[in-house]
Formats: sequence, structure tokens, C-alpha cells
Amino acid sequence: MSSLRILGLSYLATASLLTLAVVFSDHTALRFVTGQEVDFLSHQYQTQLLAPILQFARVEDEKAFDPQASVPLAPAGPIETRVLAHAEVPATPRRQVAAPLITAPDISEMEPTIIAPDLPQSDGGGADGYGGSASPPLPKFSQPNSSKLLPPDISIDSALTPAERAAVTSRFIQALAPQMMKSFDLFLYVSKAKKGPLAQRLYVFEKDSSGTPQLAYDWAASTGREQVEISPLGLRTDTDTPVGYYELDPSRMYTAYHSHSWDQSMPYAMFFNWENQGHQTGLAIHAATGGDIGRLGTRASAGCVHISPAHAELLYQLITGEYKGAMPRFAFDSVKRTMSNQGEMMRDASGKLVMAEGYKVLIDIEDFSGLNMVAAVK
Repeated sequence: MSSLRILGLSYLATASLLTLAVVFSDHTALRFVTGQEVDFLSHQYQTQLLAPILQFARVEDEKAFDPQASVPLAPAGPIETRVLAHAEVPATPRRQVAAPLITAPDISEMEPTIIAPDLPQSDGGGADGYGGSASPPLPKFSQPNSSKLLPPDISIDSALTPAERAAVTSRFIQALAPQMMKSFDLFLYVSKAKKGPLAQRLYVFEKDSSGTPQLAYDWAASTGREQVEISPLGLRTDTDTPVGYYELDPSRMYTAYHSHSWDQSMPYAMFFNWENQGHQTGLAIHAATGGDIGRLGTRASAGCVHISPAHAELLYQLITGEYKGAMPRFAFDSVKRTMSNQGEMMRDASGKLVMAEGYKVLIDIEDFSGLNMVAAVK
């Protein structure tokens, strides 16, 4: 039930109580109810019914403010190492008009050198409906039975020709700066292009023994519909999937999750660690559900990256089981309260990369159709 509807019902109930009070005072037949008893009933109504309704409505209204906010069902449990929480959301975010999302330029030859000294540390914040100073439970890193849950084998579930595999591999490697290639072990390359031989797919690259990324899997995916829509909460919402580089948020990895904004299940949700204009994103990679499964390969999401339920489960288990480790933090602009999604990395006063425990996984989202490159390698 929306907060506006709750408020409306509470106002109707208040009007009903006032009407009864007038009736009691104007009709002698009802004078068995004294003025003191009416006052008592009014006080009980205000404290026991109206006040809780108004408090609940206020909380629901704050949830509705973030178009991507979601309500968790089953976090996986705590990890043992604290994560630097520069991107935590304030418990009560200020209302403001969202600024355009940051896009990623070509940084294939760029070495990040942003300096970010003396950044504060904290134990958590109020992202995704968690209020107060305490952070939500952090996940446990599950341990699979086998050493590798997804052995590299591009023949399984692959719809690419040799020329297309060569084109997407070349494009992916060109998009990464040397430091980014060195700092991560698993790469999720997502094409958000509307059409083209390489469009609307998620490509999984794993490093071989020499440190060279190899294409292990390519799966049909769905990214945002790239249009302004009215959400089930009645909010005007952009359904874009922003281009850029992202890390996973180790505190928001869920086998079961439900979107508050879109009233939709998000199985095996792996949220991005990206704060934009002071608000932690609700963008995630997760399993498609219902009719969205049949729409894989097209722009069909509200901004998240959808993959099939089987692939989402396997990818979740692979990441949580095999890729735990320290990774560099992306630079954070404390004035704009925005984390870089352009590849700049956070450094301390001495110029060293700021590291944090999490998952050594890099997500690269591009609007890349592959049309020209595939033709060039044929």
C-alpha cells in the first residue's frame, strides 16, 4: 500500500472520530458518553492508531524516493573484513533532482592517478531501506565443492561465431587500462547496444595462468529499456543502464531479493557498488523472472542486467566461491558525492591504491554492437 493511500485512510479515520464527538455532544440520548471519555478515546486513537500510521507512511515515502531502492529478503550473512564505506547512503537522503549519469570515455591508454587522501571511514549506512548507523548484515563467501564451478568452455551456451568471439575479445581488452587489467581476475563485459551481432549479451572473461583474459562464457542478457517510465510507485523513473566500469558491493549480494520500486523478484542479485549524487545505486546483475526470461537478448529491464536464472545462479556461485579478495576502490568525489565509473582509482596521500576486501570482479558496460569490428575480422 502506498504512503499516500495510508495517509488518506488516516485522515478519513480522523474525520470519523470528530464526527462521533460532535454527535455525542449534540444529542442528549448519547450523553452517557461523557466529555472526559470522548477525550480519552481521542487520545487512544491518536497514540495507538494514527501515530503508527503516520510513522509507517513517512518510512514508505522515504523508500519511494529512490527509484532503484529495493527491500531485501535473504542476505547471505557477514564477512570478516570491513569494507571502506565511502559510498554509503545517508539514513535520510535529501530530496533532489537526479543529475545525468556519468558515462565512460575511451580510457584504453589511461593510467588512473586520482589522489584521494584522508577519506573518512565508517561501519555502514542506510542503503536500500536500512536506516541508522548500523550496516545491514554482510554476506558469507560460500565455498563450492569443486575448485572451479564454471570451467572455461565457450562451446556451452555460446551463440558466437569465431569472428564474433575475436571481435568481442579485442574490444574488451582495448577498453581496459593496464592497472585495471592487473587489479581484477574476473571480468563481466556487458553490451547494452540495442541491435547488432554482439548486442544485449554478457561476456564472462577469466584470466588464464599467464594473466591473459580468456572468453569463458557468453550469455543472452537484457539491459535497461532506455526510456522514462512511471514505476508501480507512481514515480517518474529513467530505465537506463549507465555505461561505465563498476565493482560489486560485497554487502549487497543476495540469493533472494525483492525490488520495492518495481515490485519484482531479483534472484541472485549482485548489486553494483556505485554512489551517484549521494545515493547508492539499485543497479544489479540478477536473474530474469516471469515474462522477462523470454525477452533476454533485448532491452527489457528497468536498468539492471538480466540473465537467465540458471546462468545467474552459476555466476553468483562462481563469484562468491572463487573471487573473494582485495580490490582497488574507485575514486570518490566528496563534493559531488559521486563515485567514478570512468575507471579512475582511489589513491591515498602517498599515491598508493586504496584497497578493500570484496570481490575481484570488474563490470564493464558499453554501448557496443560489434557491427564494424565483426566485419573487419571476417
